[in-house]
Amino acid sequence: MKIVIDTNIFIAAIIKPSFVRRLIVESNADLLFPETIIEEIEKNKDEILRKSGLSDEDLQTVINILLDYVELIPKSEIRPYMKEASGIINRIDPEDTPFIAACLAQNAILWSDDKDLKKQIKIKVLNTKEIMRIL
Repeated sequence: MKIVIDTNIFIAAIIKPSFVRRLIVESNADLLFPETIIEEIEKNKDEILRKSGLSDEDLQTVINILLDYVELIPKSEIRPYMKEASGIINRIDPEDTPFIAACLAQNAILWSDDKDLKKQIKIKVLNTKEIMRIL
């Protein structure tokens, strides 16, 4: 089963050694992450550093460790699905378009704790508790 991880889940795993981080590291699932979201993490780096209490170096180490367990989906694979994804999610949250596009490109489900994403019916969205049950 392919599972696309949304940014908030990934950032939660970065910020503290939590159940979410353990799920990412210890599961044998095919976990995916849109490459474009690395830019979003970089954009929010100061907030992540503040919340995590990590140094720049330690933050990069944690990110690199997590990325060892997550396959990055190149922009080129997502781009053909962006228009369809926008039609699915635009009225709910346009910022989630890359995640919907990644799910379409990979025939994957989405791991997100954002309840609004479940308002669309094209992509299956599971929250952390639901992911925990299937992993």
